[in-house]
This record gives sequence, structure tokens and C-alpha cells, in this order.
Amino acid sequence: MSLMPVAEALERLLAGVSPLGPETVSLEQANNRFLADALRSKRTQPPFAASAMDGYAIRHQDLGGDRTQLQVIGEAPAGHGFAGSVEPGQAVRIFTGAPVPTGADTILIQEDAERSGNMITVLEAPQKGAFVRSAGLDFSSGDVLLAPPLKLAYRHLALAAAMNHAELPVIRKPKVAILATGDELVPPGTEPGPDQIIASNHIGIAALVADCGGQPLYLGISPDDPVELATHIRTAITEEADILVTLGGASVGDHDIVQEVLGKEGMDLSFWRIAMRPGKPLMAGHLGKTRVLGLPGNPVSSLVCGLLFLKPLLQAMLGQSPDNAAPKQAVLGGDLPENDRRQDYVRAGLSQDADDHLVATPFTRQDSSMLGLLAKSGALIIRPPHAPAQKAGTPVPVLIL
Repeated sequence: MSLMPVAEALERLLAGVSPLGPETVSLEQANNRFLADALRSKRTQPPFAASAMDGYAIRHQDLGGDRTQLQVIGEAPAGHGFAGSVEPGQAVRIFTGAPVPTGADTILIQEDAERSGNMITVLEAPQKGAFVRSAGLDFSSGDVLLAPPLKLAYRHLALAAAMNHAELPVIRKPKVAILATGDELVPPGTEPGPDQIIASNHIGIAALVADCGGQPLYLGISPDDPVELATHIRTAITEEADILVTLGGASVGDHDIVQEVLGKEGMDLSFWRIAMRPGKPLMAGHLGKTRVLGLPGNPVSSLVCGLLFLKPLLQAMLGQSPDNAAPKQAVLGGDLPENDRRQDYVRAGLSQDADDHLVATPFTRQDSSMLGLLAKSGALIIRPPHAPAQKAGTPVPVLIL
């Protein structure tokens, strides 16, 4: 079987993917969720002409020459408007946020007034309408102020609250079942046997899922046993996972049984083996309504494939445009040799030069087992198949990590 180009694999993976259905959550639960429907305001803000400063509500036409005097006839704190009307020669003591009384059209800020008893003297006359927030200055009832595609952040939630929404329609989080496989794996925090290693891929993949807005469901570690592996796979189906991610066991060795067991469980294989490095033994398919993504077992391969394939799949399910499609531009901080037939994703340090250009400096070693280098990386340099040798200073596309 020939290796599939990365672009073709991604196109196949995303074919037919549409946003998941909506659900309703409280404002307190909506942070970093994705809005499902347009949101109309239920009120006008502000609902009345309001004072923007502490001072006095006056009639601008009453201002005459220097040191005009006005009689203070009442007070309007926020939440308690003045019930009467401001007549000629009168003023109302007012505080920020309070309704501007009937008859008044201007706010004289307290710094520009001198008060003695119930009389004030105008020290500096304001312009007409000064410090008055008109009704509907921010928005009006019925205005559409928030609409998909939108990841809700603190400022959107504050606006939704001001629009008088206590609950919001959001896209359901994709449920991602994560299954690590291999006799050699033990959970973090345990003592491995003489031929075992600590499982790490599931931790990184679960964090990636959560960062993308999905709901990770860790199924544990399955040994290289067809019966136990099938049991774990059935758990993902029972849990109605939108995506099943398997980690390891998708290659061609005698103990790489994941694809075989998935096939016996009814998986329809979409593609397998990609012309990329790291991550060649990537697998994708369908198991009923559950999409299956088989990631390689090597830690860096697994995480890079998660970034390149799982992340766009989650974004599509959440109604977002995959951001991998628009890599940034940088200049090489070191030489690179000629590439072979696979598309390379080269781990690199990221910095800026004196002209604020991004500089991607490839690490000398690129072994797919070396998580330490991935943790230090700021970017992946994208090198197409058969790319010629490149010298430092050459422009290159990069994915920012």
C-alpha cells in the first residue's frame, strides 16, 4: 500500500464532518464553549439616559455667564432615580449610573461645581449633553450581538449577561475516548517492570482534546490481547464516543493488533499509513457513528499526529475552521538537508530577530521518541516531500506550538 499524502488524508478525515448538536448551559458553564446559535439581546442597554459621572443633572439652557447658580432640589443615586422634574434654575445631585431626571440634559461633574447648602455655583460650564449616556448607547433590544462561529470568552459572557441571558446555546462537546495499548505500558506514578515504560501519550492527547473544546474519556491501557482490546473498544461504543483514539499498535509488527481487532469489531477503514514524518502509521475509519483515529505509539509521532489530525477533526465538530490550514512564515535559523518522499514536521526552537521576524531553528536530532525536544520546541517546520536542501535565512512555513 502506497503512502497517502497528508493533505489527502486530512481531506478524507474531515469529509462529511458537521458541527455536533446544541445544548444549553448556564453562563457560569459557558466559558470557552462554542456558541451554537445567534444571540439576540433581550433588553436595551442602557435602558434609560444615564449619568456617566458623579455630579449634578442640569438644564444646559440655564447656564448663563460666569458662576451661574442653581438650586439643588433632590438626589439620584444609582438604582434610585429622581421622581420629579428639573425646572429652570434647578439641579439634581446625581451619581454614576443613575437615570437622568426629566427636564435635565447635561451633567455638571462635581469637580466643576461649588456647593453651599442647597445651592451650587458652576465653576466651568459643560457642553450640552456632557456625560449623559443615551438610552441604547451600547445596544438595543433585538440586536444580534453574538453569533457563531464563536468561542465564548470572558468578554462575550459579560455581554450575554448584560443582554439578560442566564443560559446560552452551545455546541455539544465531542466525547473522545482515548485508549492506550501495549504490554510495555504502565500508568504514570507506578513502578515499571524491567521491560516496561511509563505511558505518556494519553496524557498529552487528553490535554489536547480538552484544549480544543472536547471531552476526554480515558479508557485505560489495554495489553496486546485481542479479547481485552475488543472489550475496551466496545466500552467506547457504549459510552457513545464521537471519536475513539487508539494509541499504538497500528503498525505492521506481529504484536500490532489494533487495526485487526477494530476490523473484527466492524470498523470501516478509511485510510492507513501517511507520507509524513513523524507519524507514518496513522489510521482512520468509522465504527458505526464513532470516528476512529489510530495514532502511532511513539510519543512525538502520537502528539504531532494529534495536532495535525485530531485537532482539525475536533474543530470541525465544533463548527470551527481548522487553523492548521494557515501556517505562519518564519526564516530558518539553521541549515536543513534535502527531504525524501515524506512530508516532514521538524521540531524547532522559535525566536525573533532584530526585525521581529520569526526564526525557526531546527534541532539536530529528530527522533520520534524524544519528548524533551518537543517540550522545548516552539514550532514545527513543514517540509514538503522532496524539498531541496535549505540554508539558514530561507523562508519556511511553520506550525506554532
